[in-house]
Amino acid sequence: MVGLDEIRMAAARIAPMIRRTPLRVSRGLTDMAGGPVWLKCEHHQETGAFKLRGASNAAAGLGRVAGVTTASTGNHGRALAHAARALGIPAVICMSRLVPANKIAAIEALGAEARITGASQDEAFDEARRLVREEGFALVPPFDDAAVIAGQGTLGLEILEDLPEAAAIAIPLSGGGLLAGVAAAARALRPDIRIIGISMERGAAMAASLAAGHPVDVEELETLADSLGGGIGLENRLTFAMCRDLMDDLILLEEAEIAAGIRWLAREEGETVEGAAAVGAAAVLAGRLDARAGPLVLLLSGGNIDPALHAAILKGER
Repeated sequence: MVGLDEIRMAAARIAPMIRRTPLRVSRGLTDMAGGPVWLKCEHHQETGAFKLRGASNAAAGLGRVAGVTTASTGNHGRALAHAARALGIPAVICMSRLVPANKIAAIEALGAEARITGASQDEAFDEARRLVREEGFALVPPFDDAAVIAGQGTLGLEILEDLPEAAAIAIPLSGGGLLAGVAAAARALRPDIRIIGISMERGAAMAASLAAGHPVDVEELETLADSLGGGIGLENRLTFAMCRDLMDDLILLEEAEIAAGIRWLAREEGETVEGAAAVGAAAVLAGRLDARAGPLVLLLSGGNIDPALHAAILKGER
C-alpha cells in the first residue's frame, strides 16, 4: 500500500512542477444533490489532466536512462511527455488505435513520439515493455506504480486542506491509480470519509475485476469516457487491492448519462471537460449520487476532449 508519508513526499517533490488547482462550489449541483457539491478543477492542470502529478513524481525519481516510455489512453502519455521534456530525455508513448487524435497531437507537440500499436491498452503496453527490454527505456506505468499513485494522492491532500469537512469524494475510476492515491491520502487524514468510484458501463475493467475478486481481462470498447478505458493488468500489484480495500461504492454510467454530464458542466458551470471528468456530475444528474450526508467533492480529472466531439455533445448529437 502507498501511505500518507509517500504522498506528502510526492507533494513536496512536484510542487514546482504542477499547478494547485481550484476547488469551488457548484450551486446547481448542490440544489440537486441535497447538500454542498464542490468541483475539484484538476482539468485546469498544466497538461489538462491530473496525470501530470503521478508522471512528474515518477520521472523525478529516475536515474540515467535511455528514455522513458509508457502505455496511455492519452492523458498519462501527455503528462510523461511533459515531464520528459523538462528532464531532457526522449519519450515514446505507446497508444492503441482508440486514442483520440487530439490527444495524440498534444503528445507529439511536446516532442515525444506517439507510437500507435494495437487495438487496446494492453497491446500498447506490450510495445512499451519491448522498449524497456530491448532498448533500455524506463517504464513509467500509467497507474499501477507506487510513485505514480503517490503523485495522484497529492490531490487528496489538496482537497482536505481546502475543505476539511468533506464527507465524500467521487473519483473517476479506470486503472485505479487516481482513486488509490486520493483514497489513501483522504482516509489517512479522515478515516470516516466516503470514497466513491465512478466509471462507464462499456468496458470498465476495474469494476469487472472487483466483481470477479481478481484482475480480469475486459474488452476495450469505444466510450465517451475514453480516458477510463483499458485493462488493469492481470499481474496488478497495487491498485486492485487498494481500490478493493478503500472504495465504499462504485457507480457505472451509461453513455447518455456521461454526455449529459459533459453538457451540464459546459452550459451551467462553464467548464469544458472530457467524458471521464464528467462522470461525477453525470451521477448527480442521474440521481445516482447525492450530498445529503455532507459536502461531496467531484473530481474533474481532465479537459482534453476533442473539440468536434464536445460540440456534437452540446448539440445533443452524441
